[in-house]
Amino acid sequence: MQASAYEWNVPERFNFGRDVIDRLGEEARLGLIFMDAQGGRRDYDFPEIARMTRLWAANLRDLGIEKGEPVLVVLPKIPEWLFAMIALDRLGAIVIPSAEQLRAKDLAFRANHAEATTVIAHHSNRAELDAMRPHAPGVSRYLLVGGSADGWIALDESVARDAEFAGNPTSRDDVAYIVYTSGTTKDPKGVVHAHAYTFAKGMQAEKWLDAKRDDLVWCTAGTGWAKSLWNVLLGPWSCGSAIVLHEGAFEPAQRMDMIRDLEVTVLCQAPTEYRLEAKLENLGERWQFPKLRHCVSAGEPLNPEVLARWKDAFALTILDGYGQTENSLLVANLPGMDVRPGSMGKPTPGHDVAVVDAHGNPAPIGEVGDIGVRGDPPTLFRGYYKNEEETRATRRGDWYLTGDRAQLDDDGYFWFVGRADDVISSGAYRIGPFEVESALLENPAVLESAVVGSPDADRGNVVKAFVVLRPGHEPTEALVRELQDHCKRVTAPYKYPREIEFVPELPKTRSGKIRRVELRQRELQKKGATAASGFV
Repeated sequence: MQASAYEWNVPERFNFGRDVIDRLGEEARLGLIFMDAQGGRRDYDFPEIARMTRLWAANLRDLGIEKGEPVLVVLPKIPEWLFAMIALDRLGAIVIPSAEQLRAKDLAFRANHAEATTVIAHHSNRAELDAMRPHAPGVSRYLLVGGSADGWIALDESVARDAEFAGNPTSRDDVAYIVYTSGTTKDPKGVVHAHAYTFAKGMQAEKWLDAKRDDLVWCTAGTGWAKSLWNVLLGPWSCGSAIVLHEGAFEPAQRMDMIRDLEVTVLCQAPTEYRLEAKLENLGERWQFPKLRHCVSAGEPLNPEVLARWKDAFALTILDGYGQTENSLLVANLPGMDVRPGSMGKPTPGHDVAVVDAHGNPAPIGEVGDIGVRGDPPTLFRGYYKNEEETRATRRGDWYLTGDRAQLDDDGYFWFVGRADDVISSGAYRIGPFEVESALLENPAVLESAVVGSPDADRGNVVKAFVVLRPGHEPTEALVRELQDHCKRVTAPYKYPREIEFVPELPKTRSGKIRRVELRQRELQKKGATAASGFV
C-alpha cells in the first residue's frame, strides 16, 4: 500500500498521556502484568496506570522539569520506567531513553550532547551515574528510583502523595524523544522524534501487531531503544491492549513457560529469541499455547527454517517486520498477507517504500539497491540532533535512505540483502550475509551464526562465518567441511564461507541484533586493513 492510499490524520494537538492513557484510565480493566526478576507478579489496571503517571507528572513538574527540557532516563524493565516515560510525555519534556547497561562514558556523551538537565535512574546503576557527574556539568538534578543516596532525590518517597497533573499542552511537531543509535563506528547519533510519532504508533499496533482491546501483548524488547517505544509502550496501549513487562533476562525455556502461563495472545520477540526457542527439544510437545494467536518479529530477518519450526510446533506463522530507530515499521508481512518465508513483506500503510538505485530512481525488479522512503510520514525522524551533515547524508533526491539493501520480486515483495556495510564484495561477487547464515542454521549442530567479509589479498574479502554450536557438538575439521559443502549446495558455490571460526557467543546489541561490525573490525585488526575498501 502506497502513502497516498492511507491518511495519517495526525491531530494538531496530541499528547499520549492525556489522549491515550487518560482515556484508558476510564476503564477498570487490566493494563499491565509486571513480572519481576524473582518471578513475582504485580498486575496494574488502567485507572492505576493513569493515576500513577499523573502523580509522577506532578512530582517531576514540582521538581522543576519544564516543557522542552531534556531528561535522561536510565531505568530497567520495571513499571517505574513506564510511569516516568509517560509522565515526561505529559510535561512535554524531551525524553532521552538509555539502556541501564551503559557505562559512565556513554551516559556522559548522551547527557552532554542532548544538553540534559536531569537524570532519572535506578539504584542498581547509580554508581555509573555518579561516575558520570564530573563529566556532565549541565545535569543539575539526579532523581533516584528504588532507594536513596547522598546527592540524589528519592522519587519513591516524593511520588507517594495525592497531587496529580494531567500535563502541558503539546503539538504534533513538539520534540518528544532523542533516541541514540548504537554508535558502532562513530559517536552515537541522536534521533529526534516528535509527538506525531507517538500518535503514529497506533497504525503499527493495529495493522501488524493486530492488537485488540482484549489482547495481552508481550513485546520482549528491553528499555532504552526504539523497539521499546514501538511495541512495549506506545503501540499496544494505543489499541487498548494490556501488556507484559518482564524484568528478568531471557532464558528460552523460561520464556516459553511464561508465554503459556500468562496466557499471552500476541507475541513480539527479537529474531535471536525465536531462533534459540526453535532449537529447544520437543518444542510442540513440551509447550502448548492455546491463547496465543499472533506472532511477529523485528530487528533482523527471521530465517526460513525458524519460521517452519515454529509453524510446525504451534500452527502459527511469525510475521516479519522491518523498521529502524529513525522511523517505524516500513515493510512487513501483515495479517492476511500471503507470506513468503524469508521475505520482508510489503510496504506498510502510509509508507511509500522502494528499492532505490544510485541515481535516486526505483531500481529494476531483482536488482539490489538501497531501501528508501519517499515523503515525510509522521513515523520518520525529524533529523539527527545537532548533526545536519549526517541528516543530509540520509537523503538521495526525494528519498530517505535507511542504510539497508534489498531487492524486489515481481509481486512487490522485499527481500533483505543486508546493511550497506554488511554486504561482502568478494572478487567479482557481492554477497549478502543473511542467506549464508540461514544455510548454516539448517545444520542441527549450529545454534547461531554470523557472516562477514574477512580481508583477503586476492579477492578483497572472503566470506567468513562465526558459528556458535549447540551443546553436545564439538568443533572439528569434518564439521567445517560439512557446513561448507551444505552452503555450496543451498546458496551458490561462490557464497560458501571459506573460513569458519567457532565461538562461544556472538556480539549483540541490547535488542538482540548481531553486531557484525564488531566481527568485521576484529578481522581487520587481525589481518590488516588492506581490503577495507571491499566493504560496500
